[in-house]
Amino acid sequence: MNIFERYLTVWVVLCIAAGVWLGNLLPGLFQATGHMEVAQVNIPVGILIWVMIIPMLLKVDFGALHEVRQHVRGIGVTLFVNWLVKPFSMAFLAWVFVSQLFAPWLPQDQLDSYVAGLILLAAAPCTAMVFVWSRLCNGDPLFTLSQVALNDTIMIFAFAPIVALLLGLSSIIVPWDTLLTSVLLYILIPVIIAQLWRKILLAKGEANFDRAVQRIGPWSVVALLLTLVLLFAFQGEAIVAQPLIIALLAVPILIQVFFNSSLAYWLNRAVGEKHNIAAPSALIGASNFFELAVAAAISLFGIQSGAALATVVGVLIEVPVMLLVVRVVNASKPWYESGAAVKRNS
Repeated sequence: MNIFERYLTVWVVLCIAAGVWLGNLLPGLFQATGHMEVAQVNIPVGILIWVMIIPMLLKVDFGALHEVRQHVRGIGVTLFVNWLVKPFSMAFLAWVFVSQLFAPWLPQDQLDSYVAGLILLAAAPCTAMVFVWSRLCNGDPLFTLSQVALNDTIMIFAFAPIVALLLGLSSIIVPWDTLLTSVLLYILIPVIIAQLWRKILLAKGEANFDRAVQRIGPWSVVALLLTLVLLFAFQGEAIVAQPLIIALLAVPILIQVFFNSSLAYWLNRAVGEKHNIAAPSALIGASNFFELAVAAAISLFGIQSGAALATVVGVLIEVPVMLLVVRVVNASKPWYESGAAVKRNS
């Protein structure tokens, strides 16, 4: 992990402080920035989000999809948890905690928006950081690459319908045209740009591609941090008035991470997959494509919305929580292999 990835939580906390301070110091400037929109898309934030997403998608090799057949059971577990469990479990947890248990301590006019942000966070599996988590637990690199490529392919078609369904079940109305525009702007177009760029770089040699990826990589985190400064500049007054909001929104996210990672890990053991397959499968089931979630929340609900704030909370806790999951996966390897071996031999 580079310095940006290793200390992402520290940078996020500093951006929160900077954003809140700047928002209270220069409210007029940030209000003007918030009105720089075209078709409900904030131009400065839109540019930052492209800079954030495209370098991550550059690492995805869709040619690795043929590797899927090598580990059908592990891929099956990944798809089941990512698309049939994770979004729906988060919607349930958001309803339980935000709409019910924590409702008295949250702004009443933002409850639906917080729920929407949590759903957006869970509706897109991790794309880039899962490579880091997989490397830390000695995961099979080809399996990790193939499951990311497959998830990204599915995301192009499934993200909008799943979000629309879950928001509808939560009685949150989102125009389909706005949702599809978000998919076009923040999934399809960045994927096309990244893959064309990848092809150009690889044409100059693998070493040239690796150097370019290493050089471009920090752009994503820098753009993310600048986006967070803008978000918290707009949210500054609300956060100062109710700092408990962030802690409360973190609760369903944490439960979702531990539940989905444990489920994927156990299911892989139950079907007899190897540990180096189960580990990245569990990790991608726990982590989120939070860059896309932030982008979609801003596009759908606005930069000052509770939805945008909820997705940012996911960014805040991503690194320390995922490092904890990595540690558990590594420490439990003997237990895992004893059970998986029995299943393979039965």
